[in-house]
Amino acid sequence: MANLKLTKNTYSAKPADIKREWLLVDADGQVLGRLASEIATILRGKNKPIYTPSMDTGDCVVVINAEKVAVTGGKEEKKKYYHHSGYPGGLKGTPYSDLMNRRPEEVIRRAVRGMLPKNRLGRAMIKKLYVYAGSEHPHGAQNPQPLTLGR
Repeated sequence: MANLKLTKNTYSAKPADIKREWLLVDADGQVLGRLASEIATILRGKNKPIYTPSMDTGDCVVVINAEKVAVTGGKEEKKKYYHHSGYPGGLKGTPYSDLMNRRPEEVIRRAVRGMLPKNRLGRAMIKKLYVYAGSEHPHGAQNPQPLTLGR
């Protein structure tokens, strides 16, 4: 019993092990936060058995119908997106409804980006997200597989 050696090897993905798939997500009628958390999980690769926290093992995600995403709890009137110019008094706020009218794809991109790591790995992951306001997208050659998220 004294010479019994217990070893546990932690798996770490190699760059050759990573196989990227293209997934197509329809945002029509989906709740913004729930949709964003599912997309962030896929972009990070946490849905795969080869997930390694220090590597980008995730898939590419194409989101269509961003203009039809839903929010709950009266956020259409209350929610604001803030940015700062870097100068004193430079805080600007854009209401959710204005951003949805001008750039609906930016709403989903910002929600997903807030759920990714705040480092160079997160910046690499967000580059695999492609969001389109309508139902048309130019990624037909990649043959994205439709993904149904919990409704």
